Amino acid sequence: MELQLVEVYIPHHHFEAIDEKLKEFDHQSYWLSTESEERMLVRILVKTRDVEEILNYLEGVSNVVEGFETMLIPVQTYFSKETVNEGSKDEEESKEKEKENARLLRASRQELINAVEKNGRVTWNYSLMIILSAIVATVGFLKDSEAVVIGAMVIAPMIGPVIAVAFSAVLGDYKLLGKAAITSLYGIIIVLLISVIFGYFSDLGMNTDQYLDRTKVTIIDIFLGVASGAAGALAFLNRLSGNLVGVMVAVALLPPTVAMGMSLGDGSFLHGYGAFLLLTVNIMSILLSAVIIFSISGIRPVRWVEVQKANVSRPLSIVFVAVIVLILAFVIIIGKNVNA
Repeated sequence: MELQLVEVYIPHHHFEAIDEKLKEFDHQSYWLSTESEERMLVRILVKTRDVEEILNYLEGVSNVVEGFETMLIPVQTYFSKETVNEGSKDEEESKEKEKENARLLRASRQELINAVEKNGRVTWNYSLMIILSAIVATVGFLKDSEAVVIGAMVIAPMIGPVIAVAFSAVLGDYKLLGKAAITSLYGIIIVLLISVIFGYFSDLGMNTDQYLDRTKVTIIDIFLGVASGAAGALAFLNRLSGNLVGVMVAVALLPPTVAMGMSLGDGSFLHGYGAFLLLTVNIMSILLSAVIIFSISGIRPVRWVEVQKANVSRPLSIVFVAVIVLILAFVIIIGKNVNA
Protein backbone atom coordinates (compact mmCIF):
# COMPACT_ATOMS: atom_id res chain seq x y z
CA MET A 1 0.00 0.00 0.00
CA GLU A 2 1.59 3.28 -1.17
CA LEU A 3 1.08 6.19 1.23
CA GLN A 4 1.88 9.89 1.30
CA LEU A 5 1.72 12.51 4.03
CA VAL A 6 -0.08 15.80 3.47
CA GLU A 7 0.90 18.60 5.86
CA VAL A 8 -1.43 21.59 6.00
CA TYR A 9 -0.80 24.81 7.92
CA ILE A 10 -4.16 26.49 8.60
CA PRO A 11 -4.81 29.93 10.18
CA HIS A 12 -6.89 29.59 13.37
CA HIS A 13 -9.83 31.63 12.13
CA HIS A 14 -10.30 29.23 9.17
CA PHE A 15 -9.37 26.03 10.97
CA GLU A 16 -12.80 24.74 12.05
CA ALA A 17 -14.38 24.77 8.58
CA ILE A 18 -11.32 23.38 6.78
CA ASP A 19 -10.71 20.72 9.44
CA GLU A 20 -14.27 19.49 9.11
CA LYS A 21 -13.94 19.26 5.33
CA LEU A 22 -10.57 17.48 5.41
CA LYS A 23 -11.90 14.77 7.70
CA GLU A 24 -14.44 13.85 5.01
CA PHE A 25 -11.68 12.63 2.67
CA ASP A 26 -10.50 9.03 2.85
CA HIS A 27 -7.43 8.80 5.05
CA GLN A 28 -5.38 6.34 7.10
CA SER A 29 -4.51 8.67 9.99
CA TYR A 30 -5.20 12.26 10.98
CA TRP A 31 -3.11 14.32 13.43
CA LEU A 32 -3.56 17.84 14.83
CA SER A 33 -1.00 20.08 16.52
CA THR A 34 -0.58 23.77 17.30
CA GLU A 35 2.09 25.20 15.01
CA SER A 36 2.01 28.73 16.46
CA GLU A 37 -0.39 31.27 17.94
CA GLU A 38 -1.67 31.98 14.44
CA ARG A 39 -1.79 28.55 12.80
CA MET A 40 -2.68 24.90 13.31
CA LEU A 41 -0.84 22.00 11.68
CA VAL A 42 -2.83 19.10 10.24
CA ARG A 43 -1.08 15.93 9.09
CA ILE A 44 -3.08 13.54 6.93
CA LEU A 45 -1.78 10.12 5.95
CA VAL A 46 -3.51 9.01 2.75
CA LYS A 47 -3.17 6.45 0.00
CA THR A 48 -1.40 7.74 -3.09
CA ARG A 49 -4.50 7.30 -5.24
CA ASP A 50 -6.45 9.63 -2.90
CA VAL A 51 -3.84 12.40 -2.75
CA GLU A 52 -4.92 14.37 -5.80
CA GLU A 53 -8.51 14.85 -4.59
CA ILE A 54 -7.28 16.34 -1.30
CA LEU A 55 -4.67 18.52 -2.99
CA ASN A 56 -7.26 19.85 -5.43
CA TYR A 57 -9.40 21.00 -2.49
CA LEU A 58 -6.43 22.52 -0.68
CA GLU A 59 -5.28 24.26 -3.86
CA GLY A 60 -8.65 25.93 -4.15
CA VAL A 61 -8.57 27.03 -0.50
CA SER A 62 -5.04 28.44 -0.75
CA ASN A 63 -6.21 30.91 -3.39
CA VAL A 64 -8.42 32.75 -0.87
CA VAL A 65 -6.82 32.13 2.54
CA GLU A 66 -3.74 34.04 3.68
CA GLY A 67 -1.13 32.09 5.67
CA PHE A 68 -2.35 28.76 4.27
CA GLU A 69 0.42 26.34 3.22
CA THR A 70 0.47 22.72 2.02
CA MET A 71 3.27 20.19 1.64
CA LEU A 72 3.25 16.66 0.21
CA ILE A 73 5.77 14.22 1.69
CA PRO A 74 6.45 10.68 0.43
CA VAL A 75 6.15 7.94 3.07
CA GLN A 76 8.67 5.10 2.82
CA THR A 77 7.26 2.94 5.63
CA TYR A 78 4.19 3.01 7.86
CA PHE A 79 2.69 0.46 10.19
CA SER A 80 0.40 0.37 13.19
CA LYS A 81 -1.57 -2.24 15.06
CA GLU A 82 -4.33 -1.99 12.47
CA THR A 83 -2.05 -2.36 9.46
CA VAL A 84 -0.07 -5.23 10.97
CA ASN A 85 -3.26 -7.19 11.67
CA GLU A 86 -4.94 -6.20 8.44
CA GLY A 87 -6.15 -9.24 6.54
CA SER A 88 -4.69 -10.07 3.16
CA LYS A 89 -8.21 -10.43 1.80
CA ASP A 90 -9.00 -6.78 2.47
CA GLU A 91 -5.73 -5.78 0.84
CA GLU A 92 -6.52 -7.76 -2.31
CA GLU A 93 -10.02 -6.24 -2.47
CA SER A 94 -8.49 -2.79 -2.13
CA LYS A 95 -6.10 -3.46 -5.00
CA GLU A 96 -8.89 -4.71 -7.22
CA LYS A 97 -10.96 -1.63 -6.42
CA GLU A 98 -8.00 0.61 -7.22
CA LYS A 99 -7.52 -1.07 -10.59
CA GLU A 100 -11.18 -0.58 -11.45
CA ASN A 101 -11.18 3.11 -10.52
CA ALA A 102 -8.06 4.10 -12.47
CA ARG A 103 -7.57 3.79 -16.20
CA LEU A 104 -3.89 4.58 -15.80
CA LEU A 105 -2.17 4.56 -12.42
CA ARG A 106 -0.26 7.79 -11.90
CA ALA A 107 1.12 10.26 -9.40
CA SER A 108 -0.95 13.29 -8.43
CA ARG A 109 -1.32 16.19 -10.84
CA GLN A 110 0.55 18.51 -8.45
CA GLU A 111 3.57 16.17 -8.29
CA LEU A 112 3.64 15.83 -12.06
CA ILE A 113 3.44 19.58 -12.61
CA ASN A 114 6.43 20.11 -10.30
CA ALA A 115 8.38 17.50 -12.27
CA VAL A 116 7.41 19.12 -15.58
CA GLU A 117 8.52 22.55 -14.38
CA LYS A 118 11.87 21.05 -13.38
CA ASN A 119 12.32 19.22 -16.70
CA GLY A 120 11.17 22.17 -18.78
CA ARG A 121 13.94 24.61 -17.96
CA VAL A 122 17.57 24.99 -19.00
CA THR A 123 20.09 24.24 -16.26
CA TRP A 124 23.86 23.83 -16.13
CA ASN A 125 23.47 20.10 -15.55
CA TYR A 126 21.19 19.76 -18.57
CA SER A 127 23.61 21.76 -20.74
CA LEU A 128 26.67 19.77 -19.69
CA MET A 129 24.95 16.40 -20.17
CA ILE A 130 23.75 17.44 -23.64
CA ILE A 131 27.27 18.57 -24.61
CA LEU A 132 28.84 15.35 -23.34
CA SER A 133 26.26 13.10 -24.99
CA ALA A 134 26.68 14.97 -28.30
CA ILE A 135 30.46 14.56 -28.23
CA VAL A 136 30.24 10.87 -27.33
CA ALA A 137 27.59 10.16 -29.98
CA THR A 138 29.52 11.98 -32.72
CA VAL A 139 32.71 10.07 -31.89
CA GLY A 140 30.67 6.87 -31.94
CA PHE A 141 29.44 7.71 -35.43
CA LEU A 142 32.92 8.47 -36.73
CA LYS A 143 34.37 5.29 -35.21
CA ASP A 144 31.30 3.29 -36.29
CA SER A 145 30.95 2.02 -32.72
CA GLU A 146 27.45 0.99 -31.70
CA ALA A 147 28.53 0.63 -28.06
CA VAL A 148 29.75 4.23 -27.93
CA VAL A 149 26.53 5.51 -29.51
CA ILE A 150 24.47 3.57 -26.95
CA GLY A 151 26.59 5.07 -24.18
CA ALA A 152 25.76 8.53 -25.51
CA MET A 153 22.05 7.74 -25.42
CA VAL A 154 22.32 6.61 -21.80
CA ILE A 155 23.57 10.04 -20.68
CA ALA A 156 21.45 12.16 -23.04
CA PRO A 157 18.74 14.02 -20.99
CA MET A 158 16.41 14.47 -23.97
CA ILE A 159 13.30 12.84 -22.54
CA GLY A 160 12.41 15.53 -19.98
CA PRO A 161 11.70 18.58 -22.19
CA VAL A 162 9.79 16.57 -24.82
CA ILE A 163 7.52 14.98 -22.20
CA ALA A 164 7.10 18.43 -20.61
CA VAL A 165 5.87 19.83 -23.94
CA ALA A 166 3.22 17.10 -24.24
CA PHE A 167 2.10 17.46 -20.61
CA SER A 168 1.82 21.24 -20.89
CA ALA A 169 -0.23 20.93 -24.07
CA VAL A 170 -2.73 18.65 -22.32
CA LEU A 171 -3.14 21.13 -19.44
CA GLY A 172 -3.29 24.15 -21.75
CA ASP A 173 -0.37 25.79 -19.92
CA TYR A 174 1.10 27.69 -22.84
CA LYS A 175 3.74 29.48 -20.77
CA LEU A 176 5.16 26.20 -19.50
CA LEU A 177 4.82 24.70 -22.97
CA GLY A 178 6.91 27.52 -24.42
CA LYS A 179 9.66 27.04 -21.82
CA ALA A 180 9.76 23.28 -22.40
CA ALA A 181 9.83 23.73 -26.20
CA ILE A 182 12.71 26.21 -25.92
CA THR A 183 14.62 23.82 -23.64
CA SER A 184 14.14 20.95 -26.08
CA LEU A 185 15.16 23.13 -29.05
CA TYR A 186 18.16 24.37 -27.07
CA GLY A 187 19.35 20.79 -26.56
CA ILE A 188 18.91 19.92 -30.24
CA ILE A 189 20.83 23.05 -31.33
CA ILE A 190 23.76 22.19 -29.04
CA VAL A 191 23.92 18.67 -30.48
CA LEU A 192 23.74 20.11 -34.00
CA LEU A 193 26.55 22.61 -33.42
CA ILE A 194 28.89 20.02 -31.95
CA SER A 195 28.22 17.48 -34.71
CA VAL A 196 28.58 20.16 -37.42
CA ILE A 197 32.06 21.00 -36.09
CA PHE A 198 33.05 17.33 -36.03
CA GLY A 199 31.64 16.80 -39.52
CA TYR A 200 33.52 19.78 -40.93
CA PHE A 201 36.94 19.10 -39.42
CA SER A 202 36.99 15.31 -39.23
CA ASP A 203 38.84 13.33 -41.90
CA LEU A 204 37.67 9.91 -40.70
CA GLY A 205 35.02 9.73 -43.39
CA MET A 206 31.22 9.61 -43.25
CA ASN A 207 30.55 6.16 -44.68
CA THR A 208 29.94 4.40 -41.38
CA ASP A 209 26.88 2.27 -40.72
CA GLN A 210 26.01 4.25 -37.58
CA TYR A 211 25.84 7.44 -39.64
CA LEU A 212 24.17 6.10 -42.79
CA ASP A 213 21.43 4.29 -40.83
CA ARG A 214 20.30 7.65 -39.38
CA THR A 215 20.02 9.37 -42.76
CA LYS A 216 17.23 7.07 -43.96
CA VAL A 217 13.61 7.21 -42.84
CA THR A 218 10.78 4.72 -43.28
CA ILE A 219 7.21 4.34 -42.04
CA ILE A 220 8.53 1.94 -39.38
CA ASP A 221 10.27 4.89 -37.70
CA ILE A 222 6.86 6.38 -36.87
CA PHE A 223 6.08 3.30 -34.77
CA LEU A 224 9.43 3.65 -33.00
CA GLY A 225 8.61 7.25 -32.09
CA VAL A 226 5.09 6.37 -30.93
CA ALA A 227 6.36 3.52 -28.73
CA SER A 228 9.14 5.72 -27.30
CA GLY A 229 6.72 8.52 -26.46
CA ALA A 230 4.19 6.17 -24.86
CA ALA A 231 6.87 4.54 -22.72
CA GLY A 232 8.23 7.93 -21.68
CA ALA A 233 4.76 9.23 -20.77
CA LEU A 234 3.87 6.12 -18.72
CA ALA A 235 7.18 6.23 -16.86
CA PHE A 236 6.64 9.91 -16.11
CA LEU A 237 3.07 9.37 -14.87
CA ASN A 238 4.28 6.79 -12.36
CA ARG A 239 7.44 8.74 -11.45
CA LEU A 240 9.58 5.76 -12.42
CA SER A 241 13.31 5.90 -13.05
CA GLY A 242 13.83 7.56 -16.40
CA ASN A 243 17.13 5.89 -17.28
CA LEU A 244 15.94 3.03 -19.45
CA VAL A 245 13.02 4.94 -20.93
CA GLY A 246 15.33 7.90 -21.46
CA VAL A 247 17.54 5.70 -23.61
CA MET A 248 14.48 4.68 -25.61
CA VAL A 249 13.58 8.31 -26.33
CA ALA A 250 17.22 9.22 -26.98
CA VAL A 251 17.30 6.47 -29.64
CA ALA A 252 14.71 8.49 -31.53
CA LEU A 253 16.23 11.94 -30.96
CA LEU A 254 20.01 11.96 -30.42
CA PRO A 255 21.34 9.87 -33.37
CA PRO A 256 19.36 11.61 -36.16
CA THR A 257 20.30 15.02 -34.73
CA VAL A 258 23.97 14.05 -34.77
CA ALA A 259 23.63 12.65 -38.30
CA MET A 260 22.01 15.89 -39.49
CA GLY A 261 24.78 18.02 -37.97
CA MET A 262 27.54 15.85 -39.42
CA SER A 263 25.87 16.01 -42.84
CA LEU A 264 25.70 19.81 -42.74
CA GLY A 265 29.32 20.04 -41.61
CA ASP A 266 30.46 17.72 -44.40
CA GLY A 267 28.26 19.35 -47.05
CA SER A 268 26.18 16.17 -47.58
CA PHE A 269 22.87 17.98 -47.82
CA LEU A 270 20.91 15.03 -49.22
CA HIS A 271 21.87 12.91 -46.21
CA GLY A 272 21.15 15.93 -44.01
CA TYR A 273 17.60 16.10 -45.38
CA GLY A 274 17.07 12.41 -44.58
CA ALA A 275 18.32 12.87 -41.03
CA PHE A 276 16.16 15.99 -40.59
CA LEU A 277 13.07 14.13 -41.80
CA LEU A 278 13.83 11.24 -39.44
CA LEU A 279 14.28 13.61 -36.49
CA THR A 280 11.03 15.44 -37.27
CA VAL A 281 9.10 12.17 -37.63
CA ASN A 282 10.43 10.92 -34.29
CA ILE A 283 9.67 14.14 -32.40
CA MET A 284 6.11 14.36 -33.70
CA SER A 285 5.44 10.66 -33.10
CA ILE A 286 6.70 10.94 -29.52
CA LEU A 287 4.54 14.01 -28.90
CA LEU A 288 1.46 12.34 -30.40
CA SER A 289 1.61 9.26 -28.20
CA ALA A 290 2.56 11.25 -25.08
CA VAL A 291 -0.35 13.68 -25.53
CA ILE A 292 -2.76 10.76 -25.97
CA ILE A 293 -1.42 8.93 -22.90
CA PHE A 294 -1.67 12.08 -20.75
CA SER A 295 -5.20 12.76 -22.03
CA ILE A 296 -6.56 9.32 -21.13
CA SER A 297 -4.81 9.39 -17.74
CA GLY A 298 -7.43 11.86 -16.50
CA ILE A 299 -5.12 14.79 -15.76
CA ARG A 300 -7.21 17.94 -15.53
CA PRO A 301 -6.73 21.42 -14.00
CA VAL A 302 -8.90 22.63 -11.12
CA ARG A 303 -9.58 26.31 -11.79
CA TRP A 304 -12.40 27.08 -14.20
CA VAL A 305 -10.30 29.26 -16.51
CA GLU A 306 -7.58 26.63 -16.74
CA VAL A 307 -10.18 23.92 -17.37
CA GLN A 308 -11.53 25.89 -20.33
CA LYS A 309 -8.04 26.32 -21.79
CA ALA A 310 -7.26 22.62 -21.31
CA ASN A 311 -10.52 21.57 -22.98
CA VAL A 312 -9.44 23.51 -26.07
CA SER A 313 -5.73 22.71 -25.97
CA ARG A 314 -6.05 18.96 -25.41
CA PRO A 315 -7.98 17.95 -28.57
CA LEU A 316 -6.28 20.67 -30.60
CA SER A 317 -2.85 19.26 -29.69
CA ILE A 318 -3.82 15.72 -30.67
CA VAL A 319 -5.31 16.83 -34.00
CA PHE A 320 -2.41 19.19 -34.81
CA VAL A 321 0.34 16.64 -34.12
CA ALA A 322 -1.60 13.80 -35.79
CA VAL A 323 -1.99 15.87 -38.98
CA ILE A 324 1.74 16.62 -39.04
CA VAL A 325 2.55 12.91 -38.57
CA LEU A 326 0.23 12.02 -41.45
CA ILE A 327 1.86 14.65 -43.67
CA LEU A 328 5.31 13.29 -42.80
CA ALA A 329 4.15 9.74 -43.55
CA PHE A 330 2.89 10.96 -46.93
CA VAL A 331 6.25 12.63 -47.64
CA ILE A 332 8.08 9.39 -46.74
CA ILE A 333 5.87 7.32 -49.04
CA ILE A 334 6.21 9.81 -51.93
CA GLY A 335 9.99 9.96 -51.45
CA LYS A 336 10.22 6.16 -51.49
CA ASN A 337 8.23 5.95 -54.72
CA VAL A 338 10.37 8.64 -56.37
CA ASN A 339 13.61 6.87 -55.40
CA ALA A 340 12.23 3.57 -56.64
